[in-house]
Amino acid sequence: MTDTTTARVSVHDVPADRRRGGELRVLLGPKTVGSTSGFMGVAALAPGERIAEHYHPYSEEFLYVARGAITVDLDDVPVPLAAGEALYVPKDVRHRLRNTGDEPAEVVFHLGPLAPRPELGHVDTESAAPPPREPS
Repeated sequence: MTDTTTARVSVHDVPADRRRGGELRVLLGPKTVGSTSGFMGVAALAPGERIAEHYHPYSEEFLYVARGAITVDLDDVPVPLAAGEALYVPKDVRHRLRNTGDEPAEVVFHLGPLAPRPELGHVDTESAAPPPREPS
């Protein structure tokens, strides 16, 4: 390609964000490529790992399971997804991603449009710490 406005980013070039659980990497976004309409990245989840519940007041989210199996809780309703399946999450819908399989999962995500300011784009509704285990 000769277009100098394009950019290529490797997953290995972006440090993992672990604040909400799993390993999130925004590959194409305002900070990495100067995008203005949304951002795209990948989440890696080990078996039993989760990304804490949150919602996006300005953005829709598109999820695609590239490897493994996850369950996405949408407003507390579990939706199982296997590799090769995708899910649309409307804005303002609380959601949590859980690896419910026995192998690592990789999920590609895209959000758009962008919030007016980054701190307004993501609202946490639970801690990233795993929930306490029930006594056996």
